[in-house]
Amino acid sequence: MSVEVVHWNPRKPLYKGHFRIGSRVNNFGDLLGPVIANRLLDRAGVVVGPRLRKRRLLAVGSILRLAGEGDTIWGIGANGKSLNQAFEFSSLDVRAVRGPLTKKFLENRGIVVPEVFGDPGLLVGHLWSRGELVGSTKKKPVAVVPNFHDYPSVPVRSGLVKPTAPLWKVISEIASSDLVVGSSLHGLIVAESLGIPARLVVSGTEPLFKYQDYYEGSGRSRFEPAQSIDQAIEMGGEPLPDWDPVLLENAFPYDLWTGAPARSE
Repeated sequence: MSVEVVHWNPRKPLYKGHFRIGSRVNNFGDLLGPVIANRLLDRAGVVVGPRLRKRRLLAVGSILRLAGEGDTIWGIGANGKSLNQAFEFSSLDVRAVRGPLTKKFLENRGIVVPEVFGDPGLLVGHLWSRGELVGSTKKKPVAVVPNFHDYPSVPVRSGLVKPTAPLWKVISEIASSDLVVGSSLHGLIVAESLGIPARLVVSGTEPLFKYQDYYEGSGRSRFEPAQSIDQAIEMGGEPLPDWDPVLLENAFPYDLWTGAPARSE
């Protein structure tokens, strides 16, 4: 039996206008799903059950657009850029969603959604200690983590983190900082999971939908994005999440691997 933990990581064109394809995008936030799922399974000592049918789990990211009929959803969200596009499902197995905006979006399409909110990236600080994530990285006052679409337009400056650098390098840069600012949603989420203050900088490429979904799903009905990196540093971090990781962790679909009945709410 194989459970596919779906995550967005397409190949990028090697040259504009050509059909040749180059390396993977490797945006660190989109790589978190399989890593977090494996950590939870290892901690729980899950033994894979026999003769289970193949299933797909969507965990972490604004990847609802990738969902197919009957897929299992745990903590993902919709992307504000794809709300008016066609979706290829009429039924989903939803265990949790990132926030109330995604819940409403799905319920408007007849999908049953439990009242369990939270981006699984918020479990990073619950599953790993800050010390083990920092490693040998030098401590710094500010990490600037742009969305990977915004990164090319951000001037080089102290603390700038490339979001497509190796996953654990990016996380280490975040964990070693006193403040994280930028338009990378998972830069903010990983920081806040570790108790590090973080402030959103308005993205030049991403609608506010996913950020609002995250803030509301982690107990904050209001948030104030900065208009620039310097303003974000001056403002400092948003109040940290008013959120309990237990509900999201308990909603993790271990049953996809074990064949046991899903936990009842």
